Amino acid sequence: MEQSATLEVVVGRVGRAHGLRGDVVVEVRTDEPDERFGIGATVRVEGTERELTVVRSRWAKGSLIVAFDEVSDRNGAEDLRGSVLVVDVEADDDPDDPDEFWDRRLRGLTVVDESGIDRGGVKDVLHMPAQDVLVIDVDGDEYMVPFVRQLVPTVDVASGKIVVSSIPGLLDPNAEEAR
Repeated sequence: MEQSATLEVVVGRVGRAHGLRGDVVVEVRTDEPDERFGIGATVRVEGTERELTVVRSRWAKGSLIVAFDEVSDRNGAEDLRGSVLVVDVEADDDPDDPDEFWDRRLRGLTVVDESGIDRGGVKDVLHMPAQDVLVIDVDGDEYMVPFVRQLVPTVDVASGKIVVSSIPGLLDPNAEEAR
């Protein structure tokens, strides 16, 4: 039986202790917090083999409060502070919604304009309040393109390409609009 490749993905970062029973505030870094921090879920402390099993989690004032089976008191919670939490996921896993994409699957994609000319590559994805933004590397310069259908009409993860609209100035600050 063939095993598929997995990737280590960051899902959160442990913040301050919350209370005396070992609960911690988790800075969420996943689109699936209910799955990644649901009761029975396991995460690993980045750079170690230490696994933590979620025994309870709840949202309070916009923060995720999590208790792990392996952490029984405030001292243990304080020791975890600053730890980055990771999980292993299938490398080719995609969200169920065809209009959603994992950041890890977008990074490294080739960016082409509507005429098919190679313009660069996706360097990162930023999650801003209004919408997500693609950071695109064009010959060593970074351009930020809002990740909206009007500007990014096509995303084809399988072929390794995304299409960005040929709007003057979007990927070239010296471009002048045709008059």
